[in-house]
Amino acid sequence: MPQQRGEPLLETAVRYAEERHWDVFPGTWLETAGGVQRCSCGDPVCAAPGAHPAHGDWATRATGSATAVRRMWQERPTASILLPTGRTFDAMSVPETTGFLALARMERMGAALGPVILTPERRMQFFVLPGACVKVPGLLRRLGWSSASLDLVPLGEGAYVAAPPTRYGSRGAVQWACRPTPANRWLPDVEELISPLAYACGRDR
Repeated sequence: MPQQRGEPLLETAVRYAEERHWDVFPGTWLETAGGVQRCSCGDPVCAAPGAHPAHGDWATRATGSATAVRRMWQERPTASILLPTGRTFDAMSVPETTGFLALARMERMGAALGPVILTPERRMQFFVLPGACVKVPGLLRRLGWSSASLDLVPLGEGAYVAAPPTRYGSRGAVQWACRPTPANRWLPDVEELISPLAYACGRDR
């Protein structure tokens, strides 16, 4: 699903639901007041301006229905696009430098990759099959690492990721490091990626 530059958020959100069968929900958005961009949540020191849930019940609002998604963005065309983890995918979040090191290693290994997000907060999020959160601690122990020793954060049930082209205030937009394509529709299990991710995290400490 190639990303079109300047494509409306509504159309992008609908394509995520229709083509990838991902649940989607609208988050906050950016507002300009006095020439200054602020998050619609009203917090002047918001940690993720324009890129976090707008409602506490966001998990129940998330839907894979293209009709419902279209209706939600018609009501708020500038809302960020957020994807709940723990449903059709989990995500492994690592620092950006770690992520690029891991990507290079995975390419040499010929590892199968799913989509990978690059955030303005300089994090990379690797999409894997659901259930990664449960498996990661044991997998790391087998590799000789503890979860606390590496900046490797599994995002599963109860968490979410901001999807391209969502903007984080003045920091820039979320981007794809590896875009969703027909070739990566079938996601890897975290067991297939944990070794290069842990190795890269250990090197980047």
